[in-house]
Amino acid sequence: MTLRTLSRAAAKEWLMLAAALAAVLAYSFEPVLQGSGRSVAIATAVVLILLIIGASLRVSHHAEIIAERLGDPYGTMILTLSAVLVEVIVLAIMMSHEPSPTLVRDTIYAAVMLDINGILGLAALMGGLKHGEQDYNDDSGKTYGVMILTAMGISMVVPEFIPRADWHIYSAFTIGAMLMLYGLFLRMQVGVHSYFFSYNYRVKHKDKERSPPTQEPESRNRSIFLLISGIVVIAAVAEIMSKALKVGISGIGVPPIVLGLVVATISACPEILTALRAALANRMQSVVNIAMGASLSTVILTVPVMEAIALFNGVPFQMAMTPVQSVMVALTLIAAAINLNDGQSNAIEGMTHFVLFATFLMLASLGL
Repeated sequence: MTLRTLSRAAAKEWLMLAAALAAVLAYSFEPVLQGSGRSVAIATAVVLILLIIGASLRVSHHAEIIAERLGDPYGTMILTLSAVLVEVIVLAIMMSHEPSPTLVRDTIYAAVMLDINGILGLAALMGGLKHGEQDYNDDSGKTYGVMILTAMGISMVVPEFIPRADWHIYSAFTIGAMLMLYGLFLRMQVGVHSYFFSYNYRVKHKDKERSPPTQEPESRNRSIFLLISGIVVIAAVAEIMSKALKVGISGIGVPPIVLGLVVATISACPEILTALRAALANRMQSVVNIAMGASLSTVILTVPVMEAIALFNGVPFQMAMTPVQSVMVALTLIAAAINLNDGQSNAIEGMTHFVLFATFLMLASLGL
C-alpha cells in the first residue's frame, strides 16, 4: 500500500482515528480527568460521546459496504445488527461502572421510542412533505409490529408479575424465547419470506440517465477489518466515557431515563442519517426496515445478552416497565399498526409518531 493510498484511507477514517487518539489520551490522563471536578468530567463525557457517535458512523458505513451486494433486507439487517452490537457494548460497560437496576430497561424503552417515533416519524414527515405518499411493502410493518409487541410483552411487561424468588427461572426462559423468536425471524427475513421486507421501486428513465458514475468499490476485507477495529475503539472510548459520566452526574439528580437515552442515541445515530436519506430519496421501505428492524433487534438481542449477564452475576435487573412507559409503548405500537397497515406513508402519519416522540422527551425531562 502506497503512502498516497494510506493518506486517503486516513482521511476517510478521521472520525475513527480521532476516537482512537482520544482513547489513548484519556487513558493516559485518566487520573487527572477523574480529579478535575464535575465540570471537566461532564465536558469530557460529552466530547467522548460525540467521538463514539463518529466512530459508530464509520462502523455503520463499513457494515453497509459489506452488505452492499446483498440488497434489502440483508443490508438493513446488517446495519441494525451493527448498531445493536454498539449499544450492547456501551450498555455493558456503563453497567460495569455504575450498576443500575433500571438502565437496561430504560435503554431498550428509549431505543424503541427513538427508532419508531423519532426515526420513522421524522423520516415519514420529511419524505411525505417532499414526495406526498410513499410506498412500501405493508407486510414488513405488520411483521415487525407484532414481533416487537410480543418481545416487549414477554421481556418488559410480564416480569412485573414474576415473584422475586423465581426471577432466574423466568430470566432463563426469556433468553430462550428471544433467541427462538429471532431465529425464526432471521429465517423469514433472509429465506422464503424475504419478500416481506423488500419493495420493487420503479426507476424512471431520466433517473437512470442522471445517476452518477459508479465509484470504485472499497475492499470488503478492509471494511471487515475497519468494522472490527471500530467496535474495539468504541469499547475503549466507552470505558473512559462511562467513568467520566459517573463523576459528572453523581449527586445532581439526573433522571435514570436520560442515561438510557444517551446509550440509545449513540447506537441510533447512523440509522437516523441512513433513514432520512432513504426517505428523501423516496425509498420508504428502507426506512421501515431500519426503524422497525432496529427496534426489534434492540429488544430481541439486547434482552438475552443482558439477562445472561444478570444470571451470571446473580443480580436481577428491573425489566418491567413503569405504567407511563407501558402506556407510551402501547400508544406507539397501536399508532404503528394503524399507520403501517396500508403500504403508504404520508406526512400526517409521520407527524403522529413525531408528536409521540416529543411526548417521550417531555416525560423523560420530568424523570418519568
